[in-house]
Amino acid sequence: MSWKLKTILLVMMTTALACGFLHHLVPPATLNFERLHIFLFNLCSGGTLLIYFTEGGTTLSRRGMLFLVLAIAFALCAFLHWYVPAMLIPLALAHLVEAVRIDHFGSRFPHALFAFREPVPRKFHQAALLCLSLGLTFSCPVILNSVYLQWFTLEKLRLDTFFLGFSFPISLISMSVIFSLMKQESIRLTAVLKEAAFWIINLGVIVFFLFILAGLFASQVAIASLLFATVTLIFFLYWHEGIQLQQKAFLTSGILFLLITSITGIAYILLSFSSYYTPEISHPLLRLHAFTALYGWNLSGLVVISRHGDFPLQLHSSKIILLHWLTVLLLCPLGYFLPVFAVLAVVAYTGLLILMFFNQSTVDKELTAVQDASLHPVAPPAEPL
Repeated sequence: MSWKLKTILLVMMTTALACGFLHHLVPPATLNFERLHIFLFNLCSGGTLLIYFTEGGTTLSRRGMLFLVLAIAFALCAFLHWYVPAMLIPLALAHLVEAVRIDHFGSRFPHALFAFREPVPRKFHQAALLCLSLGLTFSCPVILNSVYLQWFTLEKLRLDTFFLGFSFPISLISMSVIFSLMKQESIRLTAVLKEAAFWIINLGVIVFFLFILAGLFASQVAIASLLFATVTLIFFLYWHEGIQLQQKAFLTSGILFLLITSITGIAYILLSFSSYYTPEISHPLLRLHAFTALYGWNLSGLVVISRHGDFPLQLHSSKIILLHWLTVLLLCPLGYFLPVFAVLAVVAYTGLLILMFFNQSTVDKELTAVQDASLHPVAPPAEPL
């Protein structure tokens, strides 16, 4: 990856976190920077890296640069409430993502997702692109209904809630990288478990979202618990089947962040249906959940795919991992409520990104870098079922 793209990502990701603390300076009723906080990290940074990783080049292609420019335009239009262009831009973005997906996977309809012989990493990869393009496509009718038509309204389906969905493609591409760095399964049971994990993660999140909209308490707890069990299974598989590369320690740390995200999510559901559901208790828990999801789990995957051609790196350094955990679990949640910690969080986060993006140190010659071919395995075209 070129230093220019690394610099752009550094600025966008740092700005994204800073926007999450600007309520200390600007009242949300005047300007709600939370929307920029979500867009700049999930769609602008995450979406661009997904395009870059899929195309497999050493630099961002013209199509990738166009995606980045349009994603920033979409973020600004949504932030400034310019909803007419905000309905049109995501359609162009969805077309770009679909073009990349079809070029890489060779099929307009995702037949390979339903073929057992298709490697699970490729399934997660295609699902990430498909999820991104669908989310962008649905943005248009959701904005149209929420702002102008208001044909139907749901208390828990607000625009900002919908925009949070752009984080899911990042989770899927992170899963793709994790499964690609596991050993080839020698027994059928392992293959079945990987396949089951793919479908539970994808369908489970969709069903979970529907249960949230419907306000079904028991169903939410059941699905959230199933997702937690699946993440635990993935952690177990990666711990035992993961190839001993420099990325492993960092990605293991990322999965642990995801486990914490799952636990805080279940805790929030239980809290929301109890008599203790007050802003003093629920808001800190929700902030912890959000920060561990975005800047813990999702950041871990994004850093690895952004630097997949640069290894070996010092990403398994205990100091980097410790700084990551300190920033996400302590400084960021405290910074949301206390301005002094917000400044410390942004400074620590900026230093962390500089180390992640620009560190060129080789620290362990016995660990070989994973090659691009292993991250982009060539599989025979799958036949539709």
